[in-house]
Amino acid sequence: MSTRGMLIVLSGPSGVGKGTVRKAMLKNSSIKFDYSVSMTTRQMRPGEVDGVDYYFRTNEEFEEEIKNDGMLEYAKYVDHYYGTPLKYVNQKLDAGIDVLLEIEVNGAMQVREKMPDGVFIFLTPPDLTSLRDRITHRGTDDEKTIDKRMEKAKKEIQMMTSYDYAVVNDKIPNAVEKIEGIIRSEHLRVARVIDQYKKIIGD
Repeated sequence: MSTRGMLIVLSGPSGVGKGTVRKAMLKNSSIKFDYSVSMTTRQMRPGEVDGVDYYFRTNEEFEEEIKNDGMLEYAKYVDHYYGTPLKYVNQKLDAGIDVLLEIEVNGAMQVREKMPDGVFIFLTPPDLTSLRDRITHRGTDDEKTIDKRMEKAKKEIQMMTSYDYAVVNDKIPNAVEKIEGIIRSEHLRVARVIDQYKKIIGD
């Protein structure tokens, strides 16, 4: 019996390891889902493939998508747009396929408004010291920028109350296991399966 897929939103502060956890899930997870490729207006980098790494579009094309309500969520960073195409997500969900979004907190709040029945998971660091260490070890930011990132992270952690679940990213395998457990449990939620059983009993 065909049912609509489930939208899974993985979010959290910058530096918490969202991308690392997502890649581990794609590589090793026993849970089947599609990862939603984002759209951007930045230039394609060497080795990147359109439709695999990102959907690369012009500013005009992206703004036309916004105008036509074609974006599930979007934001602008350093003069470039980034966002999630709504059409792709709906096509997969309608086909009964679960879709995973790995996005920033502000984007997750946009998604919550449009698709409140999604599963919203907040990935959090064990503590702020470990988060600062992760950002520092990237080697891409100076101390002043790191301080700004940490202040932003504190505000984002306070937004955890807008999510359904919180998962501590202490070790990648542990985080993946917890997220898998959440997804399995959500598929058993009565609100998600009741329509199937109403059809079975002819209601």
